[in-house]
Amino acid sequence: MRHDAPIPNALAAIAAGRDHLQTSEFARATNRASQTIRKNYCLTGECFGIRPVKFGNRLLWPVADIARLLNGGCQ
Repeated sequence: MRHDAPIPNALAAIAAGRDHLQTSEFARATNRASQTIRKNYCLTGECFGIRPVKFGNRLLWPVADIARLLNGGCQ
């Protein structure tokens, strides 16, 4: 059984009701550079234990997984 973590207010403001964030928004939410996120994805297929959805040439990162990360969940 999977319980979704509560979404922190700052992340909710960035997400604005969407289920996925672009790489630049994910970077802002985790206080990292966009290039760091892309590099981790390139090397391992994930970043901080979160796998993105590919949409065209963009990576979309699930807000629920980012919330879990920010609440101490994923690596």
